[in-house]
Amino acid sequence: MLTRRIKPMALQARRLYVEVMFQVMGQALQAISEVDDKVQAEARTLPNGFLFEMMVMPNGPRLVIEHLGAGAFQYHGDTAPRSVDLSIQFKHIAHAFLVLSFQEKTSVAFANDRMLVDGDLGYAIRMTRILNRLEAFILPKLVASRAVKEYPKDLNLPSKVISAARIYLKVASQFFDTVRAS
Repeated sequence: MLTRRIKPMALQARRLYVEVMFQVMGQALQAISEVDDKVQAEARTLPNGFLFEMMVMPNGPRLVIEHLGAGAFQYHGDTAPRSVDLSIQFKHIAHAFLVLSFQEKTSVAFANDRMLVDGDLGYAIRMTRILNRLEAFILPKLVASRAVKEYPKDLNLPSKVISAARIYLKVASQFFDTVRAS
């Protein structure tokens, strides 16, 4: 009887965690596109107006990012203004939780058939590199090493700390602006 009550609570907790992480990731992607030259260079190759989503199938949490041009991203929350160009979809909330709690690398999740890519595979690889760079900046090295395929060799501690602080400040100000507007 107790396990019947705990299972739904655990599922709800995972879902809430994934929703919050998608919000943080969306805000952080927008912020890192304003801060990091390598992310800007990587994003510049995407077409202007390019829409990217990451979601949990079938109607789970989701984040939507748009490339505005010049390497800049805009976070749209969980609503796309039009049809997306690239969708990375987790097959189950448990799979998204494994990746977003840094227990499993994105590449391993894809290899284990826990995710689907709908769209151009070249763009998916590009977005994965951007996400990996973001994680390398905002996570401690020990955690980031578990989350990304390869930790950037050129990322030294002083530049990581300064960039991470700038990203976190931008994310915090975006959250405050959102709260103030509502």
